[in-house]
Amino acid sequence: MIDFLIDNWQKSIVLMLEHLYLVLIATILSAIIGIALGIFISRKEEWADLAINIANIVMTIPSIALFGLMLPLLSVFNVGLGNIPVIISLVLYSQLPIISNTYTAIKDIDSAIIDSAKGMGLSKWNRLLEIELPLSLAGIIAGLRIAVVMNIGIVTIAVYVGAGGLGEFIQRGIEQVYEEKIMAGALLVSLLAMITDALFYGLEYILTPVALRKEKDCA
Repeated sequence: MIDFLIDNWQKSIVLMLEHLYLVLIATILSAIIGIALGIFISRKEEWADLAINIANIVMTIPSIALFGLMLPLLSVFNVGLGNIPVIISLVLYSQLPIISNTYTAIKDIDSAIIDSAKGMGLSKWNRLLEIELPLSLAGIIAGLRIAVVMNIGIVTIAVYVGAGGLGEFIQRGIEQVYEEKIMAGALLVSLLAMITDALFYGLEYILTPVALRKEKDCA
């Protein structure tokens, strides 16, 4: 396997960049949609159960099946194969951790802090920007962390609908009964997930308020 990676290091880098590109685009779109929905349902709690339940249902659909569902829907626009269905699927899968973490992080803010902000005359918008989002940022990052690591694994299957990424090594390795190629692809996906997880964990730790960080460290 090591020999294979050494002999194919350029191809490995290209596939890793393709893999990261799909995850990055999907994560940006997921964050915009999921954080906005999480904020919305924290204000309109009657919608919270519905939004989270729908996101839960999407998560139960196998990824290869969701890619398959995208084919007839997107083929109308001639984008049934390739990156588009993969990115849409990743955005859908990412909603549960992002929405739920955003919602929970905002709702877990001490009500005394919110009451103090109201007493200072801050508007809802100002409270959100100046108090709620900064205090809930670590929780939101935790949701993004889960989504990104999960999507790195899902993109491995994207090769079956014409997208790129490290799944190419695994797919072709299976077709050729080439164990070293399969193991190389799996290893690179695992390393990518672990490195990304560590980076997001560090960011989450840094963005956690010092008081809460000390509580976690003591625990």
